[in-house]
Amino acid sequence: MTGIAYTVAVTFEDAALAEEWLRWLCEVHIADVLAGGATEAEIVELDGLKRSFEVRYHFDSCEAFARYEREHAPRLRAEALQKFSVEKGVAYRRSLGEVRGTFRGQAT
Repeated sequence: MTGIAYTVAVTFEDAALAEEWLRWLCEVHIADVLAGGATEAEIVELDGLKRSFEVRYHFDSCEAFARYEREHAPRLRAEALQKFSVEKGVAYRRSLGEVRGTFRGQAT
């Protein structure tokens, strides 16, 4: 697979708020990002003392991601920040990169 990987890293001070966020993410937000042009999404919970996650969205091209950023991201980010603000102990970091290859092993 080639394309664009857009990663949103989120860390929570409050474990209960992290669980609320996960429910919202799975029930609402990911579907909105997919409707906005992402082709797939995955959630990875990271090891550590705090509840930390990376949500990785894949887009087919830079143009598809640019369209998402222009037409959908402002509203979706505002919704997220309204529900899960930095004032509640939530930290966000975003990154963007080109997918250079995807590899899968054989299932046993």
